[in-house]
Amino acid sequence: MRRTRRGFTLIELLVVVVIIGILAAIAIPKFQSTKGKANAATLKSDLRNLATAQEGYFYSNMTYTSSLPALNVALSSGVTITWGTVNAAGWSAKITHPLAYPIECAMFIGAVPPLAPATVEGQLLCQ
Repeated sequence: MRRTRRGFTLIELLVVVVIIGILAAIAIPKFQSTKGKANAATLKSDLRNLATAQEGYFYSNMTYTSSLPALNVALSSGVTITWGTVNAAGWSAKITHPLAYPIECAMFIGAVPPLAPATVEGQLLCQ
């Protein structure tokens, strides 16, 4: 009497491993792109929140500030801010995230020199 063996052969297992490897090689770059876009959305959201906080601070104090604690704003993890000119006439700021695509976003309000890539007052622009 012959016994039948159950299970997969080594070739069948190797084929499955190769197919999974190919699918992973296709999916990982797409995931990285999606993560970069999510970080870029975080940049835009943080800059909009900063602009709202600046206007609230100006309403109370008749000047703008570069102090995040005074604005009561906490930036998202990994986001860094670079202040341009900040005075009673206006403010400019650029924020970046090392994993974001696009890399940086900027905005300015009032009669101050803008930081690149901002070119239009009150409009958030990214590069």
